[in-house]
Amino acid sequence: MRALVRVVVLVAVLALLNALLAGKLVPGFAMSPYHLQILNLAGINIILAVSLNLINGFTGQFSIGHAGFMAIGGYVSAFLSITYGDGIRSAFSFAPESVQNSVLLLVVLGAGAVGAAIAGFLVGVPSLRLRGDYLAIVTLGFGEIIRVFILNIDAVGGARGLGGMPRLANFFWIYLFAGATILVVSRIVRSSFGRTLVAIREDEIAAEAMGVNTTRAKVLSFVVSSAMAGVAGGLFAHYLMYLHTNSFTFIKSFEIIIMIVIGGLGSITGSVLGAVLYIVLTEGLREFAQYRMVLFSLLLIVIMIVRPQGILGHRELHSFLTRRRRVEPAPPATSG
Repeated sequence: MRALVRVVVLVAVLALLNALLAGKLVPGFAMSPYHLQILNLAGINIILAVSLNLINGFTGQFSIGHAGFMAIGGYVSAFLSITYGDGIRSAFSFAPESVQNSVLLLVVLGAGAVGAAIAGFLVGVPSLRLRGDYLAIVTLGFGEIIRVFILNIDAVGGARGLGGMPRLANFFWIYLFAGATILVVSRIVRSSFGRTLVAIREDEIAAEAMGVNTTRAKVLSFVVSSAMAGVAGGLFAHYLMYLHTNSFTFIKSFEIIIMIVIGGLGSITGSVLGAVLYIVLTEGLREFAQYRMVLFSLLLIVIMIVRPQGILGHRELHSFLTRRRRVEPAPPATSG
């Protein structure tokens, strides 16, 4: 019951904030389109960072192909909304336009998540039998294969890119799915399956010796993470209303890795912090765009030297904010 109340409160708060930022709640007050776009892109980055941390941080595998699964989710959802959007809306013609758009967005995001999950399964089964640098190279290669494959499909625009999809995503939907991603990953980490993933991260050989099917666990976490990246790609497509494969190069995968390394591998709140810091630094350094990647590289070097575990490391933010209570030892019992 408490969980349901929290969900209802979260949805209500997001709806009020969305109306406030769009200028529909208080007349004359609205966030500028530029700052609103930065805020929404930060929410998409949170989904990407938290989902990748499930693989790199909690499972201990080094994947560099996350942008490929984001591309699959974005292109699948955009193609469906352009091709079948009117048909889906007509099926709910009795409902208001906002309800029609919400149903359409949920349908195409679900399809994008399924497409990215299938691709994650096909990539994960052969590649996750490898370890270390070999896994990183294979996932990087698969990410580029996905991008080049999409680049040569005329049905989704090819080299021209894909446009014409309606703007269905907004602050409400982006941060609703960001909250859902954080909730799902935190529940996974606290479950018995999450303890299996952490065991694989700490010592995969010891986990196998204890009877853990490490390949199955790694593939399952890879599929879940890929599906979340597909949702982020769908939100990205239906917010900017244009897709091009240049947005999903290996540089994008490295940017997501930078987010989780800055925040801390193995920390959900660290991923959120890293995603927000990255978008803030990116926009703050826009005047030095040609030196931006150099500055990020120097920042990573400094973090690796000063604090290699990231800002939060494996811990969550609330563990730093809450103070442990000192328990005084009980006096020894005395005989009557």
